[in-house]
Amino acid sequence: NFNNIILSSGTLIFAALGMTFVIMAGFLDLSIGGIISLVAVVTVTMIDQVGQGPAILIGLSVGLICGLINSGLILSSGALTQAESLFITFGMSLVYGALALMYVQGVTQFLTYSETDISIFNAINSGQIGFLSVFTFVAIICLAILLVIERRTYMGRSVVLTGGNKTAARLAGIPISRSIVMIYAISGLMSAIGAVVLVSRATLADPTMGSRYMTQAILAVVVGGTALAGGRGSVLWTVVGVFLLVLMNNCLNLLGVSSYVQFMIWGVILIVVIWLDTVKQARVRG
Repeated sequence: NFNNIILSSGTLIFAALGMTFVIMAGFLDLSIGGIISLVAVVTVTMIDQVGQGPAILIGLSVGLICGLINSGLILSSGALTQAESLFITFGMSLVYGALALMYVQGVTQFLTYSETDISIFNAINSGQIGFLSVFTFVAIICLAILLVIERRTYMGRSVVLTGGNKTAARLAGIPISRSIVMIYAISGLMSAIGAVVLVSRATLADPTMGSRYMTQAILAVVVGGTALAGGRGSVLWTVVGVFLLVLMNNCLNLLGVSSYVQFMIWGVILIVVIWLDTVKQARVRG
């Protein structure tokens, strides 16, 4: 059951883990949809040219570079508010999505059409390591690494302090610029890992396949208890938020609820959670 729940979470769990650091620092990253799409098409198209291992590394590098570009734009423009980061990363999402479309001319790339070995992708999709699936093992490793960064490193604590009060963090000598670079690099890399997982499970790469993860990742992070204004949160609770959304999605499917109605339900949940979080923060400040 544990394996099945994690498998159902798919790409969302990786996108949400990366988004947690961004939101804890008081920013937003709406570019993850474009990054997932771009990494997916680049990875699949590179398999026949360089092999599956190097293709995956190239895909992960593309995601990391996209995250670094986002942080560079935010720092160079002085966009230190959540609203400013929202619009900048949304614009970059359109750029990355357009690059994905241009790269493959809008044509879906099928993993099964590759002429070389794709055993790594097959292992990610259905392989086992002991009693755990390979996908579950990868998710646990990523969670453990991010949890150590969050709770046991200076940079992890800097992210929380930056999200709590940027002015106070700067006066206290916290390297805000380095924190911004780190959070967007993590977000880009985790989105890239999610893209590889998505390709492995779907056995194809579509230049628009990442668009739906943008809002779902934010929803999972907020449902997991991370303050949308920043300064509080945990990757561990984000995983709980992802599981709650996956279980709720399964229940809605079993009840035969239309996908259109499900989109409306996700929107209502997001509004309610943000409203409750805002009310709670207002009471704390009051």
